[in-house]
This record gives sequence, C-alpha cells and structure tokens, in this order.
Amino acid sequence: MKKYLFLSLKIFALLFGLLFLNILWLKWFPVLFTPTMFFRSMEAWGEGKDTRIYYTWKNYDQIADEVKLAVITSEDQRFLRHGGIDYEAIKVAIEENKHQQQQRGASTITQQVAKNVFLWQGGGYFRKALEVPITYLIEWTWGKKRILEVYLNIAEMAPQTFGVGALSKKYFKKDAKNLNIYESATISAVLPNPRYWLVNNPNQTVIFRRNHTLYQMQLFGGIGYLKNL
Repeated sequence: MKKYLFLSLKIFALLFGLLFLNILWLKWFPVLFTPTMFFRSMEAWGEGKDTRIYYTWKNYDQIADEVKLAVITSEDQRFLRHGGIDYEAIKVAIEENKHQQQQRGASTITQQVAKNVFLWQGGGYFRKALEVPITYLIEWTWGKKRILEVYLNIAEMAPQTFGVGALSKKYFKKDAKNLNIYESATISAVLPNPRYWLVNNPNQTVIFRRNHTLYQMQLFGGIGYLKNL
C-alpha cells in the first residue's frame, strides 16, 4: 500500500507541476487552442458540417475598452473584489435556484477561464473540484488584466467562433479595437448562450440583456473603471 501511495503522490506532484508550468507559460504567451474548440470541431465533423474554428488572438490593448467593461458588468460585477470565486454570488444563486426552474450560475470570469482553457464543458462535481485550485492558481499567477485578456480571447461567442478578434471580423467586419459600445454590449449579451443567440440577429432576450448591460456600464462610470485593473 505504501508503494502505491508513494507512486500516486509522485504522479499527482508531476501533474500539478505540469499544470503550474502551463499556467505560468500562459501568463505571457497566447493560448493556442482549448478543449472546447476541439470538441466544437468534433461535433461539427460528426454532423457533417465545416469543422473550421474561427479564432484570432488579440492582445489587451488591441481590444476595445467598451468590450472589456461590458463583459465585466454582465458576467462578473465583483471581478475586482473576489479572489477567483465569488462566494456571495454563489449564496445568492443557491437561494434563487430554490424558487425558479431555470437555474442560475455563479461562475466568475476566472472560473470560466479555468474551465475553458484547462478543463471541459459540462457540470459535475469532479470537474468543479478541479476547477477550484486552477482558479486560485490563475488569480495568483496572472492578475486581473491578464485574466480578462485571456477570457476575451477564448470565450465562445458564436458557433465555432472564439474571442472578440474572430467575432468582430466575422460578424461586424471590423477590428476588435474598433467595436463601439452597442456592439460591445451585444457581444456580452450573447455570452450565456452563444451558439443560439447571435450578435448579428439579436432576439428580444439579447436586446433586453444588451440594454441592461448599457445601463450597468453607465453605473460603473464608463471605461474609466478599467483603470482599477
């Protein structure tokens, strides 16, 4: 038993070391590909569709500030105040989910980065358990600005389309740096369901979410809020 326990600890230490080195590497270098991109490509292949993934990395300064603020106000309003996991939001979500059929999530931007870059989609306690230490490692290693930069690049924003770089070119025919406030709010509005809510054909739900985000952006004081990152 001691032999197997020692071997298990060695394997765990090796895997943890590789994970940490990968996180450290991605503090400075672009994410090349994610598990979600791979699975979306395989799903398209299984359905006999084009398997192409649209993805173009953009550095932080190459992305419009309006998109950054829109995503924070719509996805994670306590982004600057939590250490990776927002326990206040979790408590609120648990209480609200007791009384409504459609379940509300409480994942932070950092948790979504951890899931999309290092893990896989879907629920389950095992994946959630893995997500927690990765989330804290990312917060400790990267910092808020880098976390937001990675999120805006790897988040699924349309069918087989990841990040504002590819989305802005494909749907708005412009560079990510030139997105205006309405386009930015629309992008943030589709994030909960980007495979069915489209930025170029927003339904009433997307329009409502976009308008709410525009209002929240005003309450946050506009793009000057980003100086706190």
